[in-house]
Amino acid sequence: MIYSKSRACLAVCAVAASVFLLASCTSSKGEGEAHSAPASQTVPSASPTATGASEKKLTEQVQAALATVHSGTMVEAGVERVSDGVHTEPALGEGRTYKLDLVCSGSGSARLTFVPTSAGKETEVPCDRSVVQQRITTRERVHIDVDGTQGSTGMVAWQIDAL
Repeated sequence: MIYSKSRACLAVCAVAASVFLLASCTSSKGEGEAHSAPASQTVPSASPTATGASEKKLTEQVQAALATVHSGTMVEAGVERVSDGVHTEPALGEGRTYKLDLVCSGSGSARLTFVPTSAGKETEVPCDRSVVQQRITTRERVHIDVDGTQGSTGMVAWQIDAL
């Protein structure tokens, strides 16, 4: 009898803790949420829920577009806000050829750059869901940056495949 009461108490405590954690994770001022834009930027006002839903939809769009062009063995991939950009130094094998695919969905555009510049061509990436592809060839470490242009919004997805 004591065993079953302890078990029931444990179950009630677990449910209460779950509810508390769920409530704290969905608060409107939680850590990790997007911060408001500076006053100089014109940003449509939206609730955090609307913004999250919009980002989710844009993320699904860019991932679907990337899936249509996937080839080779994936080395590295990700999805970022255009405003955060992509900044990566993938571990690429010397003397191998790779393909970088980028898709941006939202408004504006982003700029793709490489260091060293001989690794790939600087390119504009429009945020219109079109796929931009680049071959990467290098004999040294490569740094890839994708930075949104002034006022650009949305999500950018990228994938590097070994060919």
